[in-house]
This record gives sequence, structure tokens and C-alpha cells, in this order.
Amino acid sequence: MSVVEAILVIAVGTLLTILFAGFFLHKKKVLMTFEKAQSESKKILEESRREADGIIKSAIKEAKEESKQRKKQFEEEARERKAESSKVERKIQQREQSIDSKITLLDQREEKMKKRETKLALDEKHKTRLIAEYELSLEKHQKALEKVASMSAEEARKELVASLEEEARKEAQHSIRKIEEEARKEANHRARHIVSLSVQRLANEYVNEATVSVVTLPNEEMKGRIIGREGRNIRALEQATGVDLIIDDTPEAVILSCFNPYRREIAKKTMERLISDGRIHPARIEETVQRVTQEFDTIIKEYGEQASFDTGVVDLHPAIVSLLGKLRYRSTGVHSVLQHAVETAQICGMIAAELGENPKKAKRAGLLHDIGKALDHEVEGNHADLGADLCAKYGEQEDIVDAIRLHHADDLTNASSLAVILGAANSLSENRPGARKELMKNYIQRLTDMEEIAKSFPGIDQAYVLQAGREVRALVSKEGITDEDVRDLANQIATKLRKNLTFPGQVRVTVLRESKYTDYAT
Repeated sequence: MSVVEAILVIAVGTLLTILFAGFFLHKKKVLMTFEKAQSESKKILEESRREADGIIKSAIKEAKEESKQRKKQFEEEARERKAESSKVERKIQQREQSIDSKITLLDQREEKMKKRETKLALDEKHKTRLIAEYELSLEKHQKALEKVASMSAEEARKELVASLEEEARKEAQHSIRKIEEEARKEANHRARHIVSLSVQRLANEYVNEATVSVVTLPNEEMKGRIIGREGRNIRALEQATGVDLIIDDTPEAVILSCFNPYRREIAKKTMERLISDGRIHPARIEETVQRVTQEFDTIIKEYGEQASFDTGVVDLHPAIVSLLGKLRYRSTGVHSVLQHAVETAQICGMIAAELGENPKKAKRAGLLHDIGKALDHEVEGNHADLGADLCAKYGEQEDIVDAIRLHHADDLTNASSLAVILGAANSLSENRPGARKELMKNYIQRLTDMEEIAKSFPGIDQAYVLQAGREVRALVSKEGITDEDVRDLANQIATKLRKNLTFPGQVRVTVLRESKYTDYAT
């Protein structure tokens, strides 16, 4: 054997020895680890058993506690339900007792009702017998009365009713007459005197506002220039102003026709300027119309200043003067509102002078009373209120403002004397003869109908319509009509006139009854 082989044998032996030694050591270590794991598992099992026993004991304890609580709660609920049952039983017993008492009471009432029904039946029989006896007795007495009075029951009843109606009517008429007499005793005479005197003093003549204006031409050749080539100029004028131009055989004149006086006046001023300037063509026409329209505020102010001058009302606010001028182009009846305002101012001054009031203040109120009509197309509201507010805004006195506000009021009992004067003057101006446009045929027919209505009443001998339809005067015969009946007759005529006819303002009805005796001395 060589040395190498010996070394290999030794190495192999050493390696096997080391392997066996390692195996035994590893086995021993594994056994020790297994034993240790067994020991730990036993400990864990012991602890788990102890914890399980503790949990079981705790659960059993909690279950016992919960059982006790539920038992206690059940016992309490049982006691409460028992107490409620006892209450319900007591209520039921009480209701039973109440029902028994009510049944007893109903039985008693039923017994009483039966007794009453029996009594009523007896009373009904007695009543029927008494009625029969009364009717028999009444029939006997009625026959006796008819025999004595020589009149049937129906005739006597009608006569009694007629007598009672006549007596009641006379009493009512007497009361009405007494009230009217107290109210009119002094006022009628004084008012008639003042109004008639004021109207007589007003002698101004008013011209109806027409729907045409006439422009004077310097010569006949101007008509051709106004018409223009193929009518261009006249079409431009009509289109720019809204006014119809009538060019006919009237020498040296052109007629402007339009229902609106404002547009008609602008057209008239435009025509006058074009004729004066001599340049008439469509462009010049439009330019002139625009310039005149812009300058028309000055023209309006001039109208207002003229009205102020005519009535003697000075120191008016410039805005009020301009608004007065606008009234020139508002119509009322057959004349402009501005003419109506001037006329009202004059009547106010006359009435105020007769009553001893301030004529200047009355004229001022009369001139301004319709100033609100210049605004009623622009601002909503009653023209009296608008005018009063406007005058108050521009510093007019309080009594003038109140009079303007009340000039259309029905009840002026508590109003100032200035308000009463203004209301009377306004009515006179609006309703005087000629202030309202009316065809002559219709006017005559209305007056004829008024006379016929007055004559239709029994006892009227003659009837006349006076003061251009403002008064109906009826003459009655003295036979069969007393002085007391005359008042009723006037009221009946006025009522029939109001129902059957339409007329401006008021119509006064006067019924006259008088006795005349004639004798001769020889």
C-alpha cells in the first residue's frame, strides 16, 4: 500500500467519523427540540383549559344575571298590565252603571212623552173645536156686518188697505217736505239770485272750435307752388303734419282740415313760414315742420300768458303757465278747456263779489281748476286730484288747492266757500245754453218731449219749458189738487224726466197752483 492510498483511507475514515458524529449530534438536538415542544404544548393546553373554564363560568354567571333581570322585568310588566286591566274593568263598570242610569232616565222621559202626547191630542181636539166655533161665530158676525154696511168683506178689506196706504203716503210726504223745506228755505232764493245775476253779467261771445283753419295766400300762383310737381309738396306737407290740405277755388286761401287742433296749428304755422320764405320743397317742408314743433312750446306758453292776462291772474309759476297753454288744444263741449277755464274764472269772480268773498282768489281757482287735464294723458288719475297736487307743488294756497280738488264733488256740506263758488261756476260754464254742441232738430225734439211728459200727469193744465231746457214750469188747476199734492207732483215729473230723457246738467221742475179772483167796482 502506498502512502497516497493510506492518506485516502485515513481521510475517508475521518470523514465518516465526522458524519456519524454530526448525525448523532443532530438527532440529539432534534429530540431535545421535540421534547421542548411537547412541554410547551402541554403548558398551552393547560392555559387553554383554564381560560375555557373561566369563560364558561363567566357566561354561566352572566346568563344567570340576565335571567334574573328578565324575570324581574317580566314581573313588573305583569304587575303593570294587571293594574291596567283593573282600571279598564273599573271604567267598564262605571260605564255600565252610567248606561243603566241613562236607560232609566230615558224610560222616565218616554213615560213623560207619552203623557204629553196624550195631553196634546186632547188639546188638539179642543183647539179644533174652538176654531170651528170661532169660524162659525166670525161668519155670523161677517154676515151681520155686511148686512149693516151693505159691503162685502173683500170690498171692505180693499178700502181699508187703500186708506192705510194713503195715510202712510201722506205722512211720508209730510216728513219729506219738512226736511226739504228746512234745507231750502233760505238757500234757494239766495242761490238763484246770485247765479242769475252772475250769468247776466257774463256777456262774452264764444265761437265754436272748428275743425278747419284757413291760410291766406299772397297770390293765386302760390297754390301751384304748394302743390308742387306731380303733387310732391302737398304730399310731403300732409305726411309731415298729419293734416289734410284742401286747395279749391277759394281765392288766395288754402284750407287745413284736422280734428286735432294741435296738429292743425303746427301745420298752419308751417304753411305761413314756407309762404313767407318762398322756398317750398319736400326737404324744406320737413325741416320747417320740425322747427315749428320744437318752437311750439313758446306758442303754448303765450296762450297761457294770454289767459292769465285776460283773467287778471298774475304771478303764476312758469310751469303752470305752460300747462294752461296746453289746455288750448283740449276740447270740452264746443270750446277748448282753456276757454272754459277763463269763463269759469270770470264767473267765479262775479259770484265771489256778490257774496263778499275775495274775487281775485276765486278767479285764480277758476282759472286753475282744470289744469290737471293737461296731464291726465301722461299721468294716471282724476284730473281734479292731479290739478290739486300740481298746484300744491308749485306753491298755490291751501284753500285754492282744496277748491280745485273738490270742484266735482257731490257733497260740499263741509267745504269752504271758495270750493262751493268754484263748483257752481264750473257747472254754469259747462251747462249754460250753447256750451254743449247739439243739433237743432234734436234740441227742439227734447224740449217738446219735456213738455209732453209734464202734461201727461193728471191735473196739469199747461206746461212750458224755459231757459233753453233748464226749467220745466207746470200750471195745475186748483180743483182736486191741494197744496200738499203739488210738491209730490213736482217730484213725480222730475223722476219721469230723469228716466225717459237724457239732458246735460240739471232740469228744474216748478209746479204752480194759484187762485185768482176778479171783481169789478162800478
